[in-house]
Amino acid sequence: MLIAEDLYLLREGLVHLLQAHGFTVVAAVDDGPSLERALIELRPDVSVVDVRLPPTFTDEGLQAALSARKQIPGLPILVLSQHVEQLYARELLADGSGAVGYLLKDRVFNASQFVDAVRRVAEGGTAMDPEVIAKLLASNARHEPLGRLTPREREVLGAMAEGRSNAAIAQRLHLSESAVAKHTAAIFTKLDLAPSDDDNRRVLAVLAYLNAARR
Repeated sequence: MLIAEDLYLLREGLVHLLQAHGFTVVAAVDDGPSLERALIELRPDVSVVDVRLPPTFTDEGLQAALSARKQIPGLPILVLSQHVEQLYARELLADGSGAVGYLLKDRVFNASQFVDAVRRVAEGGTAMDPEVIAKLLASNARHEPLGRLTPREREVLGAMAEGRSNAAIAQRLHLSESAVAKHTAAIFTKLDLAPSDDDNRRVLAVLAYLNAARR
């Protein structure tokens, strides 16, 4: 995997944390141009990328990630940032290929939470902080086909966007797992997702949900 973070202590801390959980860190860079080169040349299985990197500390990390994903569709990227950059976050989700995540640094509370998010993105899924989802989707309920979903189904889909399993969604929403499964099936139907591997349909449903904010 690849890490892009300009703060030395945080960058080295991420390297040691991820190595301790079995990841091989092939590069750890501290600026936007180095990140883009490394993404293209190394094609890592997953990258953890800060948004604001040198030289201007604005949006170099996301710009490099977007540029790399245009050349390598589906290149797994997990953004780890202090801020929600809505425009570029939406662009990162827009290609519909999955393997994306967006976590806020001050809302990562333990190593297992973070490592689970890295693994989900590496496997082609999504890992979105609830605050990021809320900002991206403030008006999405007006858009078809998401307008077909009931409030409960939107709650279930929002939890899916965070990367939660049916069991975790059931616990969070105080439902049975069978009720969550029924809501999930209804979501797939209302979003016109043809039968296929359930994990793949979950990713497609989440991307439809997140991309509604772009319209």
